[in-house]
Amino acid sequence: MAEGRKSLSTGDQKPRPVVMFSSSDRRGFLRSAGWLAAGGLAVAAGCRSGEEEVAPGEDLMREHGVLKRILLVYDELVRRLGAGAEVPPAAVADSAGIIRNFIEDYHERLEENYLFPRFQKAGQLPDLVATLIQQHQAGRRLTDQVQAEASFAALKSESDRQRLKAALQQFIRMYSPHEAREDTVLFPAFRKLVSQHEYDSLGEDFEKEERRKFGEDGFEMMVDKVAAIEKSLGIFDLAQFTPPAP
Repeated sequence: MAEGRKSLSTGDQKPRPVVMFSSSDRRGFLRSAGWLAAGGLAVAAGCRSGEEEVAPGEDLMREHGVLKRILLVYDELVRRLGAGAEVPPAAVADSAGIIRNFIEDYHERLEENYLFPRFQKAGQLPDLVATLIQQHQAGRRLTDQVQAEASFAALKSESDRQRLKAALQQFIRMYSPHEAREDTVLFPAFRKLVSQHEYDSLGEDFEKEERRKFGEDGFEMMVDKVAAIEKSLGIFDLAQFTPPAP
């Protein structure tokens, strides 16, 4: 039995072939291993940081999504003002606050500081850029009016309610085509106006400015704030806007 066990463990076996690598093969293998290791570290770093790379055009357009949702809130406020229904002052104040802080003092400043000057220097879309600048200024005046009317006392007065309604309507009327023109004309033209390197660099600048003003998750925070306003007005559920089947 002992011999049998020995033959199983040390019996004749064919020797395995030895694979020989040339020096060039070894260098190629080490280079490949180095690239794989570097890639793994990059992926790990990305997972740790949780940061999302967003191109400048996409960044500006998703911020327009926040604006569009506030315009829908303004639509609901206008409907309530016209129907004599209750208008929560907090919904007015919070909505106007998002417009002032996120759209006017951040998003529009990016356009005014980074986009419009490049178009002006290149002599491209001069009429459009001039109109957009004028509308930014008009929007800020309207936001001043909305914020001034966002109180319990003001919303009890019919004259104040009518002034608020007019300001909201003017804001909606101007910014719906404003953002649509930027999305379909200005932003695509801007992508062609600058080099890929400059475009990527601007994306980093936009992200840094967002973090400086709002923290790490500024965009997500604003979306959550808009959703809270929508819920307070009963317009958050997207399904309610689907028309019934005939």
